Formats: sequence, C-alpha cells, structure tokens
Amino acid sequence: MAEVVYMPKLSDTMTDGVVATWTKNVGDAVKSGEVLAEIETDKATMEFESFYDGVLLHIGVETGQSAPVNSILAIIGEAGEDISGLLTASAPAAASAPVAEAPTPSPAPVAASAPSPSPAPVSAPIATPVIAHNSSERVFASPLAKKLAAERGISIEAVAGTGENGRIVKRDVDHYVPYTPAANAASYSAAPTGTVSFTDEPVSQMRKTIARRLAESKFTAPHFYLTLAIDMDAAIATRKGLNSIDGVKVSFNDMFIKAVAMALRKHPAVNSAWMGDFIRRNTHINIGVAVAVEDGLLVPVVRFADGKGLTQISAEVREYAQKAKDKKLQPADWEGNTFTISNLGMFGIESFTAIVNPPDACILAIGGIKEEPVVKNGQVVPGNIMKVTLSCDHRVVDGASGAAFLQTFKTYMEQPAAMLL
Repeated sequence: MAEVVYMPKLSDTMTDGVVATWTKNVGDAVKSGEVLAEIETDKATMEFESFYDGVLLHIGVETGQSAPVNSILAIIGEAGEDISGLLTASAPAAASAPVAEAPTPSPAPVAASAPSPSPAPVSAPIATPVIAHNSSERVFASPLAKKLAAERGISIEAVAGTGENGRIVKRDVDHYVPYTPAANAASYSAAPTGTVSFTDEPVSQMRKTIARRLAESKFTAPHFYLTLAIDMDAAIATRKGLNSIDGVKVSFNDMFIKAVAMALRKHPAVNSAWMGDFIRRNTHINIGVAVAVEDGLLVPVVRFADGKGLTQISAEVREYAQKAKDKKLQPADWEGNTFTISNLGMFGIESFTAIVNPPDACILAIGGIKEEPVVKNGQVVPGNIMKVTLSCDHRVVDGASGAAFLQTFKTYMEQPAAMLL
C-alpha cells in the first residue's frame, strides 16, 4: 500500500516549506532513513528523511516551490501502484506546484531561499566583468553560492560579491551575467538614457516569519524604551587582561550575555513572558543572541547563561554564529529564550531600539563604544561610553522594574570583576 509523505512542520513557527533539493527522482528506490529532500523552513534548511521503504511514485512539490505544512510532499509505494485515489482524496491540500508523474531527470536545484527564479531586470542587466583573483587569495563565498555556481558551470572567482565584506552570496550567482565586450558596451550605452532598472526577489520563508512575528509583537505588545549610558573603561581593561591569557578569546558580546544573565537573576520580573491569560515567571535564564544571516535574522540561545563562564559562553556563541551562517542550526538551538540581546555596536551604530522577540518581555539593544569627554572627579577626561536601550512589553514589565534591571547591568559592566566572583 502506498504511503503519503506530508510537508513536515520542522519548527515551531513554520507554516510553509520550500523544497530546496530533491535527492530522489520519481521511480527511484527509497529506503527508510534515507534523505528524501532538503526543505527550507523559516529558520534553516534541513534534511528530511523518508519513513518508508519503496519506490518514489509521486513528487507533490517541485524544487524551489513552497507548500503548506501537511500538504502532499511525496507518495512512496510499490512500482506501478495506482495512486490516483490518494491524489484525488488529498486534492484540496495539494500544493499548487506542477506534479511529476513519470521518471524524469532531477531539475537543477534552486537555492533554498528562493521559491522561484528571480525575474529578469526590467532593463538589460549590466554584464559582470571577470574578477581577477590571485591564485593564493581566498575567495569568500557562502556554501550555497559555491554549490549553485558549480551546478551552473560558473567560476566562483568571476562573480562579484555584494555580501558583508565582499562575500559572494546566492543573489550574486543568480544575477551573474558573463562578461562580453558587446554586453558591456550595451550596458554602458544604456546608462546615459536614465532607464529605470530593478529586480524583484522572492520573499524567503525566514523573511516572511520575521515580518509576521515582529509585526505581531510591535502592534500587540505595548512597547516602552529605557536608555542608559555606561562607562566602558573598566570593561575594556578587563577584556584586554583576559585575552592576554593564552587560549582565551572573550568578546564584549560575551561579557554582555554574562552581565545580562546575572542581572536577570536579581530581577526575575524582567525574565518573564506574556502568555495571554497569565504571565510566566521563568526561573531559568536562557539568553537569545540575535545573529544576522544572509536571508534575515536568527536567534540561537545560550541556555542557563548565569551559570556559565565567559570562555564557555564565547565558545558557544561562536559555534552558533557559524552554524547560523551555514544554515545548520536545529530547532533545539533557537527555541526556549527568556530574554534577547541585539548588538549592533560592531557596525558603528551608537544607539537604537529593538522590537521585543516574543514570547520574551524584553530585548536589550546594544550600541557601539564611543570615545567622548566625560566628567570624573570634577575633571573633563576622555572616556569610553556605550548606550543601551531596553525595550519592554508593558503588559509584563513596568518602568521601575526595567530601570532597576538596567542599573544592575550597568554595575556589572562598569565593575566587571563582580561577574567573575
């Protein structure tokens, strides 16, 4: 008897999935435990294994197409088995993507974050010139960009990167046009005419979820904001001393996580969540750390952070950041936060406000350290000042509670030795 494989719910916020790659074609033998497809959720691209033995009789969602959770992903059964009844019975839930009924070569995989090929620009694209790289120079490109370039016969060294620090990302490969003198001349001759040119990029599952969840948070949770300036001289000196120890590498962000965790221990009202008809007061302290990735934002969680040392936090955060960029985070890595930190200081941002990450009641936005004159002991001297802003859900946290938490956080950052006791 044929078995229907449904689009799985691979994360707590997943409503739709995009098939990034099929590892089997219609007509191929499939064994239980074998990877059937790679599916892009709103947070990561994950391998999906078959639960059944048999032959792949039907593909319900083509590569690059999306479908709702619990719609038909595939049907596995015996070769030649009639599955028309299963398809008819499940027609209302079926994906709108074309259906593969006979063995055909697998289509070229489409990038996990792109449900459909990007439409061509309105005007002729400017041909990408060949980028000359020294043979000993390392080309910075995302794994997905390298995979797509290899599949399309594109030399990754010829692609100009538009990602952070010139990193080559998926969109660069998608928009790559081989350089030819004719194409280059045509693009430059068109430029003086003032032709309007743009490209439309499909919205990834991750971006859809960010939009939905943060819009819900912004418009349902009454936010208020508390900003505080912190003298970072002692924190700078402490970090320098720690990093002078062989094998130790601690970032300011690691210190922020530790200080927040210890401050939450003293102010449990801030370590809470709005649950609709009750408020949950968390006794455990799990700190979500916002990490920027190619398609948006992920928030891996440092669990029981108040009980961990700075070097342990540092190693954990570095591992999470790499896994997030490689789209290898698993649900256990990003679920369960009780408080969130968003740090844009490394990008030169002096201060900003962040939207509360539900179900948390608060999020701390951390700006950069800026050298400016300060008054100490009646004298104007150079100082290093950092501004932080606490966004609070007023349904859970009041101004006095938020202010007391910030003062404790400030104390730990201005007297960091207290965190090491």
